[in-house]
Amino acid sequence: MTPEIIAFDIDGTLTRSKSPIEDNPNVDTDMSDLLNKLLARYKVAIISGASFSQFKNQILTHLTKDADLLKNLYLLPTNGSTLCTYGEEDWQCPPSDQLSEDEKKKIYEAFDKMFAEVGFVIPQHVYGEVIEDRGSQITFSAFGQSAPLEVKEAWDKDHKKREEMITVLAKYLPDFASHIGGATSIDVTRKWIDKAYGLEKLLKYLGTESTHLLFVGDELQPGGNDSPALRVAGKCIAVKNPEETKKIIQGLLV
Repeated sequence: MTPEIIAFDIDGTLTRSKSPIEDNPNVDTDMSDLLNKLLARYKVAIISGASFSQFKNQILTHLTKDADLLKNLYLLPTNGSTLCTYGEEDWQCPPSDQLSEDEKKKIYEAFDKMFAEVGFVIPQHVYGEVIEDRGSQITFSAFGQSAPLEVKEAWDKDHKKREEMITVLAKYLPDFASHIGGATSIDVTRKWIDKAYGLEKLLKYLGTESTHLLFVGDELQPGGNDSPALRVAGKCIAVKNPEETKKIIQGLLV
């Protein structure tokens, strides 16, 4: 295929969990430089369960400030429930798919029931919110959103803890979907909201066929939070880490 749009996950794909992309002005093959070069040749989308503020911290702060290039970048925070585009010298992120207060209450109560059932106890020392309201999504992070990377990566490497949690949540939240995200997170959204939903929204906005969309992610295996992209993208490439992503980008730039 000849892609027109290259879409990426964030954690595990462009960066390590909740970490910024590489941004070394003395190296022309770090992630920020490669993404800047890609923006000069393709439309680029980034989709994640992360909030827009995380997109800013992890990605935007370290990218080009060239408005013409940024107009080729499309951001899809909270699994694409919002589509952010660059215009008028700033990012436009019209809110959509916001959860009602009743829905949020139901989700918070389900987390409490699930914690009791699986025996999870919130650690005494946490780093930020353990359960965060992102408007269209409620996100659980076992040690808080800002936990050190080594703490996060040691907790649930094989996803078994969160797979059990999601199984229990499904009993209490039959009208919602729960997705494993990052190193310690679970994202809860309305049932139809996932990366397929976000990518379909992007394709409709751009008036582009799915055959022209290439998706790159580290969780494309069955049940992985990137796997819904398989239903939409013309081609998907699985990576294990940002270094493999860099090689894919370099290949696209040849």
